[in-house]
Amino acid sequence: MPVDAVTLNPDLPTADASEKRGLPVRARRAMMTALVGFTCAALMGGMLWIMQYEGITTAEWAMLVPFALTLPWLAIGFWNAVLGLALTLRHDDPAGHVTPQLRRVSGNEPIVTRTAIVMAIRNESAEGALHRFETVQRDLSHSPWAPRFDFHVLSDSSDPAICAREERIVADWQARAPGVAIRYRRRSNNAGFKAGNIAEFVRRCRDGYDYFLPLDADSVMGAQAVLRLVRVMQTSPEVGMLQGLVVGTPSRTLFTRAFQFGMRHGMRSFTLGSAWWQADCGPNWGHNILIRMAPFHDHCLLEPIAGRGPLAGDIMSHDQVEAVLMRRAGLETRVVAEEDESFEDNPPSLPDFIKRELRWCNGNMQYLRLLHTPGLLPLSRVQLALAILMYVSPAAWFAFILMGAALAGTGTQLSGVPLAEGLSLFAVIMTLSLAPKLMGLVQVLCSGVQARRYGGRSRVLAGGLTEAAFSFLVAPAVAFAITLGVLRLMLGSRMTWDAQARDRDRLRWGEAARSLWPQTMAGAMLTAYLAAVAPWSLWFAAPVLAALTFAVPLAVLTTLPALGTLSCRIGLFDLPEERKSPTAPPTPTLRAAA
Repeated sequence: MPVDAVTLNPDLPTADASEKRGLPVRARRAMMTALVGFTCAALMGGMLWIMQYEGITTAEWAMLVPFALTLPWLAIGFWNAVLGLALTLRHDDPAGHVTPQLRRVSGNEPIVTRTAIVMAIRNESAEGALHRFETVQRDLSHSPWAPRFDFHVLSDSSDPAICAREERIVADWQARAPGVAIRYRRRSNNAGFKAGNIAEFVRRCRDGYDYFLPLDADSVMGAQAVLRLVRVMQTSPEVGMLQGLVVGTPSRTLFTRAFQFGMRHGMRSFTLGSAWWQADCGPNWGHNILIRMAPFHDHCLLEPIAGRGPLAGDIMSHDQVEAVLMRRAGLETRVVAEEDESFEDNPPSLPDFIKRELRWCNGNMQYLRLLHTPGLLPLSRVQLALAILMYVSPAAWFAFILMGAALAGTGTQLSGVPLAEGLSLFAVIMTLSLAPKLMGLVQVLCSGVQARRYGGRSRVLAGGLTEAAFSFLVAPAVAFAITLGVLRLMLGSRMTWDAQARDRDRLRWGEAARSLWPQTMAGAMLTAYLAAVAPWSLWFAAPVLAALTFAVPLAVLTTLPALGTLSCRIGLFDLPEERKSPTAPPTPTLRAAA
């Protein structure tokens, strides 16, 4: 049965005392609102200034609508990153500054609560997913607090061969870990998808545990990360969810290595800055998060969205909805905004990445039906709106490009814009979009210790510049796919929920062509059109046109084993966990899983 949280250590500062010494949370949010509002207004003013040279036509006024839709997410990302860098440079313990509950624990407190660690799977590679799960259990087995943790495999698999492998692997695991509570349960259907799977577990086990910690099939956590979350939660009865910062597991695929190198640096500064002003209304990314069991059961179990159409039915992106419902119940959602042995695998190829993004797009767009949920805090509604804008923005950006291409062929309307001013606005927008990654790189470059973890400053710079070029080539293909996804949703087509491809030796040409032919066709048609009606514009459009036209070869080449091996050999996109530097943090989970 659940037990009460342990009392606070009187020698450690409380969260309330720590937070009161800084800028009040309400003032932080007002400041962020002002910064974002000013940035959006300045960018809109810059675009109006450029358009006014030949007089603003009706078509140009129409272009301002999608342009405006791209600005909030762009501005928020920029200021989150700037704030994250400033906090890093100013504070010795920036994560503890923005989440003061972390300062309540020293790391030696006894674990007096019971936690269920759960992994929800559906037609995954049973060997990979359950091996990662066993890695978590083995690492925790070295702790004297191991008996406080049980392990639950929650299967929604429907493939008989996969189900048989799951049962066999779990039975072998149980035999290797006698005395450890390892339980396997398979549902006969996957109603509610992952959220429904978790909900069924919570209903069954509400009174057996204080907390539960969900993992995805590609997740793995070190014992110290798990124990830290539990210790903080024990001393923080006001917290209902405590989200760890998740980073990419070392990979040998060039696509994944490049993607997670940029993502790691971008998420570090972005998450720290957002945690500073979101404070008690933090995120839930759906995995590697510690959740208080009873309030989740009482307040956060999701019902299908009523009605018909692609935005109705079971909620696909359950995580942020659960976070705002927990906050509505009066408990905080907080984030540990620093790297702490919490890992996940990332998609191994461009088509796999796009497939995941489209599923998330469908789920986030369902929030349109949830914005008016009764009782939500104002910031919670803002968070849901931002989650929608995360996928509206790429579609709006691409709509802006297409409208601009159409306008370029109508005469001198755009060709009359001074080159210097047009390039200046473009440079500002690109800088804002890259700011999270740039600020994350600066965080590393400003610290000799951190730079050595990545192999030195020169290697960090080489990786950052190469990844920036990689992002320029990948982003248009992803944005175009999201645009098509949003259009399909508007036409009533719902995305399917299939198992993700987490491991592949390489991407075949046929598979890449079947997935990315729309990008190729769009790139070729746009190139031909602009060459015929506005050849001067090809200089500006070349990065987007090349990314679309050559999406198929780019996708194939970035999964070639030879290029991945070369990247590993020269240390391009290296992460600290795969280096042998004496300053690198211990990663028993990764060594055990290797």
